[in-house]
Amino acid sequence: MTLFFLFLEFFQTGLFAVGGGLATLPFLYKMAEDHPDWLDASQIMDMLAVSESTPGAIGVNMSTYVGYETAGVLGAVIGTFGLVLPSVVIVLAVAKVLNAVKENKNVQNVFFCIRPASMALIASAGLTVMKNAFLATENGFSVKWLSVLFGVILFVLMRKTKKHPVLYIAIAAVAGCVIGF
Repeated sequence: MTLFFLFLEFFQTGLFAVGGGLATLPFLYKMAEDHPDWLDASQIMDMLAVSESTPGAIGVNMSTYVGYETAGVLGAVIGTFGLVLPSVVIVLAVAKVLNAVKENKNVQNVFFCIRPASMALIASAGLTVMKNAFLATENGFSVKWLSVLFGVILFVLMRKTKKHPVLYIAIAAVAGCVIGF
């Protein structure tokens, strides 16, 4: 039964998380509330860090991780399949008809309205990640100043030096091991 619900949760996530991997985060936080035996909110930050630093799509990596933690290798396969199935079906359907209807005003309006929804999902995910990275909530709210400083430094470096993102991931990994945020 767990495998069925795992598939269902990730199918729903794959169907409605429009905008890419980060848009899956609000769904994962909801999943953590609904299924605390699968994952908790603190694990999502760790999963995001691992998913961002490993090859592949963030949402797929996260669904594989949750599936594996919940039900082993079969759970990883089921979670991943549930997440990607809606996209595969939708892409095949859209590819079949898009050329015929791409000039249709209603189709253009749908895409016009999906963009802000995607942006809102990604912005919500970004704000949640920032809150979890920069604020401690154990005894009320307090700012993790070292994390904020490190985040600002990395942000400035990324904007100024334009180096490959892997460099910044490596710097963050080393800093995390040395400093132990």
